[in-house]
Amino acid sequence: MRAPDRRRRGSLFGRPTRAVRRDLSQLICAVLGLLLGLATPMMSAGPRVDAGRAANLLFTIGFGVISLVSIIYSMLFLVVQFSAGAFTPRLSLFRDEPIVWRAFAFTVGVFVFCVTSGLSIGVGRSVSALVPCLAMLASLIAIGLMRALQMKAFGSIQLGHALTSICARAHRLFDDLYDQPYAPGRSARPPPEDRPGGTPVTWSGPAAVVLRIDVRALVALAEEHDCTIAFRVTPGMPVWRGTVLAEVSGGGGLRASTLLGAVATGPERTFDQDPDLPFRLLADIALRALSPAVNDPGTAAESMDRTEDLLTRLVDRELDIGRFPDGAGRTRVTIPVPDWEQYVATAVDELAFAAAGSPMALRRLRDLLARLEQRCPAERRAVVRERLRRVDRTGAGAHPLVWAAPTAP
Repeated sequence: MRAPDRRRRGSLFGRPTRAVRRDLSQLICAVLGLLLGLATPMMSAGPRVDAGRAANLLFTIGFGVISLVSIIYSMLFLVVQFSAGAFTPRLSLFRDEPIVWRAFAFTVGVFVFCVTSGLSIGVGRSVSALVPCLAMLASLIAIGLMRALQMKAFGSIQLGHALTSICARAHRLFDDLYDQPYAPGRSARPPPEDRPGGTPVTWSGPAAVVLRIDVRALVALAEEHDCTIAFRVTPGMPVWRGTVLAEVSGGGGLRASTLLGAVATGPERTFDQDPDLPFRLLADIALRALSPAVNDPGTAAESMDRTEDLLTRLVDRELDIGRFPDGAGRTRVTIPVPDWEQYVATAVDELAFAAAGSPMALRRLRDLLARLEQRCPAERRAVVRERLRRVDRTGAGAHPLVWAAPTAP
């Protein structure tokens, strides 16, 4: 693995989590609002206005903005619930959109500024007109953010927007993770040699899902203690009490609590380090559309369009990226990562059964596999060909009058 690749992949596996960035943005906006609220009433530039009227205006703007935000966010809960019911419960795109917490953080800053500046005016007779003008400008910006948030929410309940959002996040994740072309010889590398007598590190908390693994910190720890860390779980996998997270081989002194501190968990899967999640979401949307209660093969076909796009994006990329070396080139941390067969299985295996009753969906799945087989390198073609034959057998048996041999793309 080349040095530039390690830097790119290390930044992905070591950057702060979205929750940390969200909390920091809210704290920063609140602190800035407090500082500006204390400093701006002392300005003497510009015309002066009555301090009492300015204070009343500031309190009105502050409490009005925070009330508006509360109402809008309460209504947005219905949007999130609708998206979960219409597509898949695992779809949390709108909830994780940066504008959601950025708009809230900015509004908190406006509220803190208005209240602080209103109190800072005190019993003075006059204050610079720039103070209420700044509050009004900030409130207009907050209203603009609220409108942008509403439009984002309205778009998230549309199928096309949801599918596009899934694929856009998947593209960014794939580009960060899989930056090398597929090379069969490279994939055939032997696994790193584990030292005998590895010490297992188990999970002792409540049931959760692995979200992130801070590889940079773990590589530094493994190098410091002269050991290797072989993970048995990957981001996106559930863990429960007694699950073996990793095995530490060689060295000594690396405490289990230190290793666990580099593993972030949560209640559900996220896009941060989970490249299999986009295929799971697209498959869930298609499966729900093909269920007898919904019976919407058109939606399933649209979902398969995006699935084909993602599989085509990975077909010629190196997927064996689970080894992380130190500065000397020695592998220190290994993480099991999805291979080509796992991606194809997640994307199409369940759909092949669910689409058996829909000629439209089954034909779209066959076309997906036929085109994918033509684009596959020879070493990856058997995985696709096996599923293509299975779909052809299903279609010929379930719909003999309308089924025909696949046409050339």
